[in-house]
Amino acid sequence: MKKIVLMAMMIATGYSATAQDEIETTVAADFVSSYIWRGQDLGSAAVQPTLGVGYKGLSLTAWGSYGLVNTADTKEFDLTLAYTTGGFNIGITDYWFNAGLDSEGRYFKYDAHGTNHVFEANIGYDFGPLSLQWFTNFAGNDGANKDGKRAYSSYVEVAVPFRLATVDWTATAGAVPWATTSYGTNGFAVTNLALKATKEIKVTDTFSIPVFGQVVGNPCSQNAYLVFGFTLQP
Repeated sequence: MKKIVLMAMMIATGYSATAQDEIETTVAADFVSSYIWRGQDLGSAAVQPTLGVGYKGLSLTAWGSYGLVNTADTKEFDLTLAYTTGGFNIGITDYWFNAGLDSEGRYFKYDAHGTNHVFEANIGYDFGPLSLQWFTNFAGNDGANKDGKRAYSSYVEVAVPFRLATVDWTATAGAVPWATTSYGTNGFAVTNLALKATKEIKVTDTFSIPVFGQVVGNPCSQNAYLVFGFTLQP
């Protein structure tokens, strides 16, 4: 889940004024030692492919995650429609999981009380030195609040990119503003404190492989993770 929104934003925000008049495509795959999303452990080693297309700030991205070691790990297929203009971005994501309200795991079942889809809206702004994003589930298999009602589960995140010693870094802090079973919170809680380092390893004059490492802590669940991964992109 974490990459589909980020990839859509990258597709859109990476354009120059001239490039926005052209159709841009993204074909890539991340290989990660474990799937950690917003401070939550969703499985062990996985391949996470991305396919995206963008035009004049509008982008449509497909993203998935498939376990490489444990067949019981989360299987996921997400679609995100996003729009970016300047530093402002907005988007809607349709998350699908193999587990949820439908025991048969059917993709095309959208019943309000029997689907494995979760629908989320996001809005954010990239100020340059930092970016701010807000995400809220508005339909589908959302979590419940303390009263057992739809929680409209939300997550807010601040990311600060910087460069140090020829390596690209991103420091991230994320929190859940209220109680929801989706994130396992009983109220406001910090669920994601992360530091990620990325460096491109040159293979040939025209091909390189971005390699990344990430330390993630979840103060709410009292868990911490160390993730390694790399990206293949033609």
